[in-house]
Amino acid sequence: MNPITGILLFFIVLTLFSGLFTVKQQTAAIIERFGKFRSIRQAGLQFKVPYIDRLAGRISLKIQQLDVIVETKTRDDVFVHLKISVQFLIQRDHVYDAFYKLQNPHEQITAFIFDVVRAEVPKMILDDVFVKKEEIALAIQRDLKEAMLNYGYDIIKALVTDIDPDENVKIAMNRINAAEREKVAAQHEGDAQRILIVERAKAEAESKRLQGKGIADQRREIARGLEESVEVLNNAGINSQEASALIVITQHYDTLQSIGSDTNSNLILLPNNPAAASNMLTDMVTSLSAVNAISDAKNKK
Repeated sequence: MNPITGILLFFIVLTLFSGLFTVKQQTAAIIERFGKFRSIRQAGLQFKVPYIDRLAGRISLKIQQLDVIVETKTRDDVFVHLKISVQFLIQRDHVYDAFYKLQNPHEQITAFIFDVVRAEVPKMILDDVFVKKEEIALAIQRDLKEAMLNYGYDIIKALVTDIDPDENVKIAMNRINAAEREKVAAQHEGDAQRILIVERAKAEAESKRLQGKGIADQRREIARGLEESVEVLNNAGINSQEASALIVITQHYDTLQSIGSDTNSNLILLPNNPAAASNMLTDMVTSLSAVNAISDAKNKK
């Protein structure tokens, strides 16, 4: 074989091999010929005409995610940072639009996100931003999907992954939350104190009732005992007045003995001669006679 022919054949084979290229799965390759779009190649082994066709670029058909942090202001004049995560993919049938219509698709998507967020969040107060973050995400997904379909991009999902107010605002919110909790705790403590006071008053009233009943029973039994004592003394030949005087004297000395036996009792001065009990009985009889006379006079009227 002629050496020149061999060299020429080698260059031809090398040129043919240089035209072979592979495209990975979930990827599309753009082929241009003399700067003009020629074709879109899918996954697998592909061939382009050497020196004429050029591999202009590759586009991933996988789902991609773009994270954007947007600073905006709420309706109550609070500056807040929102982290937006947008998941998107390039439609297989619109690779041409995705490659040629947008110079920088990430910047384009970011601009749309800023526009939507700064249109929605200023309508809300800060508390509503936390509560309605799903509505913000849906608004981003809806408006962004409508805008990017013309460029071959399909928006799969938009998420508000973080809401970060100014540090001073977060401190104030924590203080408000703590104050609300202290207020609730104080209300519960007040309710507990009120219940305790009511129950204590009920217990005291029940104690007084039982104490009064006990005193009434005690006096009833004392009266019954005195009646029996007078009856016994009458049977022994002692008249009612003498029996009453004897009982009063006995009670008088029992009282003195009880006071004297209590070491914690205060100083009480009482007459302790026998005449004192007799005078006491005389006064009681006089008082009862006066009461009976007044009652009889009223009945006659």
